[in-house]
Parts: sequence; C-alpha cells; structure tokens
Amino acid sequence: MELAAEQDWDRIEITEIAERAGVSLLEFREAFPSKGAILGSFNRRIDQKVLSDDDKSLADESTRDRIFDVLMRRFDALAPYKQALKRMAPSLARDPLTLAALNQAALNSMRFMLAAAGVKTEGPMGAIKLQGAVLAYAKVMDVWFRDEDAGLSRAMAALDEELKCGGMVINRLEDLERMTAPLSGSLHRMVERGMAMAKKERGARRADADLDPSI
Repeated sequence: MELAAEQDWDRIEITEIAERAGVSLLEFREAFPSKGAILGSFNRRIDQKVLSDDDKSLADESTRDRIFDVLMRRFDALAPYKQALKRMAPSLARDPLTLAALNQAALNSMRFMLAAAGVKTEGPMGAIKLQGAVLAYAKVMDVWFRDEDAGLSRAMAALDEELKCGGMVINRLEDLERMTAPLSGSLHRMVERGMAMAKKERGARRADADLDPSI
C-alpha cells in the first residue's frame, strides 16, 4: 500500500513489493499468487476490522442508520490507506478482469457489511441489493477521495443521499417480490410437474425398450 501511494498500481513490480515487505520472492509467492490476491487479502482485513468494531448499541436504530454506521466505520478502517486507494483507482478501472474480480470481492464484503447492519441479502432480490450497495458505496468512495474535511462531511452527505435513494428502490423491489410471490410459486410447481412427467415418460420408454429390443 505504501508503493501504491507512490506510483501507479499497474507499474508496481512484484519484486518491488517483496523488497519493500522484506521478504523473498519465494515467500511472496507462498503467501500470494498475484498482486490482485494482495488486494483480496487487504479487503478481508478491512472486513475483519469493521466487524470487530460492531456497535451493539445501534440495534434499536433504523435500518438506514445501522447501514450508515457500518459503512462509515469501513471508511474509518480505510483511512490510513486513502492516498494509496485514490491513486490505485484509475489503474484498476483500466483493467476489466481485475475490475470484475474486485467487484466479486466487494459483493462478498458487502454481504457481511449488510448482515452486520441486520439487512437480509438472500432470496430473489438479494443479489440486486448487494450489487446496488456495491455501486452506491463506490460512488461515495469517489466523494471520500476528494473530501479533505476531518469530519468527512461531504462523504457522509453523499452516503446519506445514496441510502435514501437505495432505500426507496429496495422498498419497490420488496413490494414487487411480495406481489409476484404467488405467481413464482405457481410457476415453480408447474416446472416441478413438468420435470416429473418427463422423468416418468423416460422411464416408460426405457421399460418398452427392455421388452422390445427393436425400439
């Protein structure tokens, strides 16, 4: 992360990382198969920091307030690496494969962040909630990069606005889920019956074939 604050991420060599960390290339390779794996490990470390600081006193607060608290704690955990992350962002955005891997890591992290805030992420709408949260957090992070206020007033305002908009979208999605639940159940039962009939028909054909080798 020190190197990432000094130069573009896509120009940092693994030999430089090993040298700065005081390890051999062999030790580096045993710990991480790639530079991207380092970012994955860093992301998990930030997850652990946020989850270890869980504030139980917010249990009775609104869902929006709990999410706000968790995500601001994540920014607090990232604060020592702000310059590195800010400089790293453009390089990562130019690499579609790395960006896709980072999105998957972000989805995994956000699952735990929302769980810490008491938000359910399973079910038909779970994936939409997670991806929406990741995109919203990325937008706020862009504001955070430019926020020089010690109290992070701009980042907090941006996060509050994203949560307000996201909450309205989620409410509509949940309403849609409730409205379509009976239809989804009927379709599921129709598919199950169709599969059962197809299986029965295949069994009948096999039985006929056993009786008449010409079939």
